[in-house]
Amino acid sequence: MPEAIPRKLVVLGDSSAYGWGDPDEGGWCERLRRHWMQLPAGPVIYNLGVRGDGLERLAARLPSEVGCRGELRRQLPQGILINIGFNDSARVGRPDGRHQLAPEAFLFGLQQLLRQAKAQAPVLVIGLSPVDGAVMPYAGCLWYELATLRRYERLLEEACLEEDVPFLPLLEPLLSDSHWLRLIDGDGVHLNGTGHQLIFEQVRQWPALLHWAGLEPLVARTPSA
Repeated sequence: MPEAIPRKLVVLGDSSAYGWGDPDEGGWCERLRRHWMQLPAGPVIYNLGVRGDGLERLAARLPSEVGCRGELRRQLPQGILINIGFNDSARVGRPDGRHQLAPEAFLFGLQQLLRQAKAQAPVLVIGLSPVDGAVMPYAGCLWYELATLRRYERLLEEACLEEDVPFLPLLEPLLSDSHWLRLIDGDGVHLNGTGHQLIFEQVRQWPALLHWAGLEPLVARTPSA
């Protein structure tokens, strides 16, 4: 019997998807890739996270990134997971400066991105991670804050509801830990290994992703990586 061709999942995002801040395990996406590699029917993951990316840069690279990762017989990947918005929320130059992408423009651009992505493959979206505002600015010029991240995650959820795209909120689940600052790297912006592990656990057990991957029967008996 010929070997089944695994599903392919393209993960598009910023430094969170890339795994920055987790030098030992490579981040939540790398943890998920290794976990799925242990499963007979586990999908293949292409981690296409780029540090510093915002919505506009991600939208610009979407067609080429997705289009060249089908592997066999010019197939397209069967799924796209998007992790974006964190960098768009940052204020530039001062705590009350302009956002890198204003909320209204972010929502409009996200709606366009989701429609474009859905035309290529089923799409899933995950939320944002917290920051330590006490150590801002980042890189001497960017101010991130929890209140703004909450606003941008709500915009993510709003766009996903409108486009009927599964959405996994992350910000409030991470903040529910009374010691959530321990999840953040010393730069105040990126999650550390503990934070990436918590995101991995959330994503690994996400019903919408399990359904896409065809792994629901396995979840009850498969240990975490």
